[in-house]
Amino acid sequence: MNTPEYTVPSMSADQGARTIEVLRMRLHALNDLALTLKHVHWNVVGPHFIAVHEMLDPQVDAVREMADQTAERIAVLGGSPVGTPGALVRERSWNDYAVGRAESMAHLGALDMVYSGVIADHRRAVQATDALDPVTQDMLIEHLRQLELFQWFVRAHLENPGGTLSVSAGDSERQAARKAAERAIHQP
Repeated sequence: MNTPEYTVPSMSADQGARTIEVLRMRLHALNDLALTLKHVHWNVVGPHFIAVHEMLDPQVDAVREMADQTAERIAVLGGSPVGTPGALVRERSWNDYAVGRAESMAHLGALDMVYSGVIADHRRAVQATDALDPVTQDMLIEHLRQLELFQWFVRAHLENPGGTLSVSAGDSERQAARKAAERAIHQP
């Protein structure tokens, strides 16, 4: 953790450094999510292609905006945002998205898992910034509001009328994709 030479008024350099560290990983997660969403956008096929394809572009745009806000907040706090692919791959704790060209339901099942991970980590970041910086926390909460909405859009495709999802929290991306695709085949 590098301590910045300066940070915002009334925040110590140590508080700034700890906030920057939280934001650094959120920046990686948001950049990765934007790329993953675009990957799905390019590789989705099947009867629901156009609905999923067109649903994802606004999500990509919004997530890219979140990444930009996060990077700018790092700079405001006196840090240097790093958005290079090498840093993302080297520092992340998750694997690459596991689904290539596939039916829309398969991608949506896997994407639900991706959103669950990003949202859970964002919630931890909100908790971590509670005593550090209310401005950063407010930004992260606003990001959560949108991320949870986007996951709901994805889950609406995966949910049956009884409210059951075709995937579960314990699934891997590949398992979730397979289960969602199988469910779609067996539904009228």
